[in-house]
Formats: sequence, C-alpha cells, structure tokens
Amino acid sequence: MTKSELAKYIDHTNLKPTATKEDIAELCDEANKYGFYSVCVNPRYVEFAKEYLADMDSKVKVATVVGFPLGENTQEIKTMEAVMAYEAGADELDMVMSISALKSKDYEYVSEEIRRIVDVCDIPVKVILETCKLTNEEIVKACEIAAEAGAAFVKTSTGYAESGATAEVVKLMADTVAGVCEVKASGGIRNLESMIDMICAGATRIGTSSGVEIIQEFVDKKKKK
Repeated sequence: MTKSELAKYIDHTNLKPTATKEDIAELCDEANKYGFYSVCVNPRYVEFAKEYLADMDSKVKVATVVGFPLGENTQEIKTMEAVMAYEAGADELDMVMSISALKSKDYEYVSEEIRRIVDVCDIPVKVILETCKLTNEEIVKACEIAAEAGAAFVKTSTGYAESGATAEVVKLMADTVAGVCEVKASGGIRNLESMIDMICAGATRIGTSSGVEIIQEFVDKKKKK
C-alpha cells in the first residue's frame, strides 16, 4: 500500500466542542496536504470547511455528524439536522443510531429513522452503532437493519463512549453486511498498527484525529526498510 492509498482511508476528524475556526482551518490544511478522504467536523463548521477547501481547489470531502454523540434526539430533530447539513454543503453524514430503540427491540423505529435520513439527503449516510454499548447479537441486528435501510456504511463508534473500535467487532460488522454496505472504524485508532488491523478486519474507512501521525509513522517505517 502506498502513502496516498493509506491516506484515502482516513476521515480526518475534529469533533471537539472546544474546536475553533482556526483548528478547523488547520484540519482542512492537513487533509489537503496528506490527501485524506474527508474532514469530519461538527455541523456548525460544515459551511466554513466546505468553502475553505473549495478555495484551495481541494478534492477533500466534508463529513459531519447527526444526533451526535448520544443518538437520542427525536427523528424529526435528526432529520432536520441532516437536511441543514446537506444544504450547508456536507458530502457525507455520520448519524448516531438510537441505541435505546435498538435495545428495546423497536427495530421498526431504528429502520424508519435511518431511512428518513437516507431519503432526505442524496449523500452517503454512515450509521454509528456505538458498539461498546451493544452485545454481538445487537451489533449484528443493527448492521442488518442499517444495510437494509440504505446506509452506505455502518460505523463502530462516536469516539465519546468508554471505548472505540476493535478488530473483532469490525470483522463481525463486515461479515454481517457482506458488501451490501461498507464499514467505518473509529474511536481509539491512534497509530499505524491499529489502523492496519482495522483495514485487515474489513474496514474501508477510518475515522481518526491522528491521521497526520499515522501517515508520518508509515513514512518513517518505509524509510527504515
């Protein structure tokens, strides 16, 4: 794998509530420099990031979050968030599934919510499961529902729970969706080894705030060979 190929896996992420406009500009500069697939920012920065990247004639996409980080807003609020993000220029949406609905076995609600967001925005939707809060059986069910409802990706984590992605869970998700949709691993991926583990387990996108460090580690290892 080349450096540019590795970089294309990465959604370069800053979802900190303390992030300033200068921080987001730096995020965009780094993403453009290293050739990351996207920047993932909070909704209020979507328009700024889109315009900033356009001024550089950058191919980096802009992703944002919906129902973040708990997933427990009403469907109406989450749908409105999705529409506003789309209208602001978002290229992808990472929505947090209603964990409580899944655990209540209200699968119709989970499916309807995902479908509503998929239907109102003609852009890829990634469904965040927050896998550390689910059993393996619940992870499988959530993946099946999301894939059937039209999600482009199922995603492991918000990065704001007690733990993030594991290779075992990523493999379970990839095996479940079986190519119907893709898998994004996020949460706690801070070095090259962990990123490669996720890719080998079946992830086709990686959410991380450590993209620059990971690429630099990759370059350093190449130099030593």
